[in-house]
Amino acid sequence: MKTNFSSGMRRSLTIGAFCVMAAGSLQGCFPLMVGGTYMGTMAAADRRSLGAQTDDTTIEIKGEGRADKITGDQGRVAVTSFNRRVLLTGEVRNDRMKSEVQQQIATIEGVKSIENDLVVAPVSTVSERSGDALITGKVKAAIIDTKDLYVTAYKIHTDRGVVYLMGRVTQREGKLSAEVARNAASKIKKVVKLFEYISEDELKEIMARQTPDQDKPSGTK
Repeated sequence: MKTNFSSGMRRSLTIGAFCVMAAGSLQGCFPLMVGGTYMGTMAAADRRSLGAQTDDTTIEIKGEGRADKITGDQGRVAVTSFNRRVLLTGEVRNDRMKSEVQQQIATIEGVKSIENDLVVAPVSTVSERSGDALITGKVKAAIIDTKDLYVTAYKIHTDRGVVYLMGRVTQREGKLSAEVARNAASKIKKVVKLFEYISEDELKEIMARQTPDQDKPSGTK
């Protein structure tokens, strides 16, 4: 059951998203204060298993560490993992470095697949990356404000003005969220969908498991 946020609560969530992104594109569970309540438990509504969530965090930490050893100050690699499917973005010196980074990330335990969107280009500036973080915050806020979309179902990453949407969603959710993302900020170059699709029946089962007993209609188990 989707929570009906008031406009004040939505603003608090939006501000929280901006703060998180400004702190350095942090991902995972972050204790956000909304109306006096900490929302760190929002991770419970994640459509990944707890094991997958843990693996994704580990993959991102290990991946960026390994990539940094390869690129040094001649590149920048952002590793984003959702349900053990990895996205690589950033800049590298040449195609050889791009390939080497992917090969190293692929050796991390748990990695299922890799989308390598690294580009051969000079390393982006802090200002450019701050702009990307701002776009991500705006996309998250737009999804929060959209009926029938659940921000906890997504992982959103922006690099060089390109918004990447990852998550376990239905075809309907995927199409709607992409449309919402495209209109969230004027500086978005394009939106890339990297979804793992589930059926509407699977979504109903997930939502039923995540709905507290006290919120279920009387007479249901």
